Amino acid sequence: MHCLDLTLPTPAENLALDEALLLAAEAGQGGEVLRFWEQQQLAVVLGAGCKLSEDVDEVRCQADGVPILRRASGGGTVLLGPGCLCFTLMLAYDRSPLLREVPFSYVYILERVCAALHGLLPGIAPAGTSDLMSEGRKFSGNAQQRKRDFLLHHGTLLYDFPLERIGDYVCLPARQPKYRAGRSHLDFVCNLPATGEDLKHRLRAAWAISAETTAWPADAVRELVETKYATADWTRRR
Repeated sequence: MHCLDLTLPTPAENLALDEALLLAAEAGQGGEVLRFWEQQQLAVVLGAGCKLSEDVDEVRCQADGVPILRRASGGGTVLLGPGCLCFTLMLAYDRSPLLREVPFSYVYILERVCAALHGLLPGIAPAGTSDLMSEGRKFSGNAQQRKRDFLLHHGTLLYDFPLERIGDYVCLPARQPKYRAGRSHLDFVCNLPATGEDLKHRLRAAWAISAETTAWPADAVRELVETKYATADWTRRR
């Protein structure tokens, strides 16, 4: 597996790059990849099936200049920005039979991430469908997009994020994991006591990265931005 540590200038480009890497792998033009990226400005990102009107304070986002986008993977709506490390895994189903079934794939991936983060906080463990938490407080959300031969796994790791800003733009979700117990965003989430570089180092080791790469499908990214990720039709589809 190769590692691509690359943040593009806009959130639309960053989301497009993840899907472009998946499409390249599926077409036999790429393989397994661990990618790191971190938004340099706040941005709200809806899951593929989320409803904008229910999940986002659109008026506040517009007033503060916070863009709203939609990713191609599932999961809930999130606020990204500095202090939230995004990691993307492109994994071949041939790596493990567990990856072919959604629930088992989360176990396979999140247990490895938990092991990588061991010692940072007490009691780090998976929670809900696809979260990671410590003592009941969430620091990582995860989602997937799946193709025939590869899956794309999106993950976030909060480490120096302005947690108080989440409630400014993201509404409380209608569907909540039981362990959330109705708590506000600020009472529910926490930061890991680590730097972004430390987290990258831990994940590189966990996935046995063989080499770094700087190659990325620029033409495919450009097309996906123009036809999908920067369009109102895609963002406002639900």
